[in-house]
Amino acid sequence: MTGQPASSGAKTPIRAIPVRHWGQQISGVIVVAVLAAFLYAVATNDNLDWSVVGDNLFGPTILSGLWVTISLTVLSMIIGVVLGVAVAVMRLSPNRVLNSVAAGYIWAFRGTPVLVQLLLWFNLALFFPRLGMGEFSLDTNTVITAFVAALLGLGLNEGAYMAEIVRGGILSVDHGQSEAAMALGMRRRSTMFKIVLPQAMRVIIPPMGNELITMLKMTSLVTVIAAPDLLNRAQTISSRNFYIFELLIVASIWYLVLTTISTLIQMQLEKRFARGVAGPAPRRRRVLRNLTPGRVTSPVAAPGARPVVGTKGGVTS
Repeated sequence: MTGQPASSGAKTPIRAIPVRHWGQQISGVIVVAVLAAFLYAVATNDNLDWSVVGDNLFGPTILSGLWVTISLTVLSMIIGVVLGVAVAVMRLSPNRVLNSVAAGYIWAFRGTPVLVQLLLWFNLALFFPRLGMGEFSLDTNTVITAFVAALLGLGLNEGAYMAEIVRGGILSVDHGQSEAAMALGMRRRSTMFKIVLPQAMRVIIPPMGNELITMLKMTSLVTVIAAPDLLNRAQTISSRNFYIFELLIVASIWYLVLTTISTLIQMQLEKRFARGVAGPAPRRRRVLRNLTPGRVTSPVAAPGARPVVGTKGGVTS
């Protein structure tokens, strides 16, 4: 007895067989093996005393340096962001004087190394022994301490980079936004700070987050001017007990912790400022939305055809 032929309308389900990427799997195994061997060699190295790392990780000297590093990072970024916004607005100004001054500032501070700028600020007393005029002057060495010199060097340098980041964000906003605001009678300043900059933040936040992480690590340069930051405190301890590598691991752990926290903050800010931007919905959300009763499941319909609508009992046409 022969079976009946299958109906012409029936469709045979396609069984998809995933392609095996042997090269990726082998390279992944090799990378994991090398990483595991390295970690094992570090953990079992007799020349590395992990008890020193544990004893100094939360030591008062290290924590005091950690606080200085955090303070320098936050204050320098505040100075850099404020200067960056001001210089970016000046750079885009039709006033040639303001435009030239902003361009010169960016050229000077981006063109010289941060370490050189730190040394110049720290040795400012060689050029100006006193700051002020007449009786209203102070000794430069009293005013420009190691912390102040570090703050000036890092903050002013960051301002030059932030200016270009902010300028790029402003230019990313459609010029029609400014024209519409001007047509409504808004002044240039109000248009910039109420219309343009809020929309530009979506473009500014990612590179600004990278600048924050870079600034966090760049604070280690202030060790050359004897600022009591995290690396300086670690070196001070290692000069007494001669556990150089262990103290460098302590400093590295704290830098990694701070970098991780900064990255998480950056991700949250990016999500917040991307709320008003239309983008493709996640796949799961699109599927659930199309399965909702009464929703159109076919996004594209033929001309003149009735839309396919999902109902409680199934799909009807």
